[in-house]
Amino acid sequence: MKLIKEFKDFVVKGNMLDMAIGIIIGASFNSVVNVLVKNIILPPLSLMSDGINFQEKKLILRTQTDKTSQVSIDYGLFAETILDFIIVGFTIFVVVKFVNKLKRRADDVKDMTVVTPADVQLLSDIKELLKIQNHKLSK
Repeated sequence: MKLIKEFKDFVVKGNMLDMAIGIIIGASFNSVVNVLVKNIILPPLSLMSDGINFQEKKLILRTQTDKTSQVSIDYGLFAETILDFIIVGFTIFVVVKFVNKLKRRADDVKDMTVVTPADVQLLSDIKELLKIQNHKLSK
């Protein structure tokens, strides 16, 4: 029963919805990164390297015959996957940095350009009232 209650709390609090949205956006973002790497970044690299296609770069360990299949180490595909990973990591870093900057601005009570969330404003008001009360009591 405890497990069912925890799952219900998880679903009701929105964590599951947030996670689902993140997964869907991540899958869509993966498609964008694949197009970016394959169609925008790799063609100029291939041009600079005299038309070498990185996806086709491999170390053949055994050639294909009628009875056996080819065995190879596809290091070009690995290099492309590493490039994908670096682009995704950097992009996520930039997005998180931007969101954190917006969050810091929103949490700053003195910054009047952004509306302060109600809970932060309430805590700030309580803090100011406590300062006033402590000042009066110390006299």
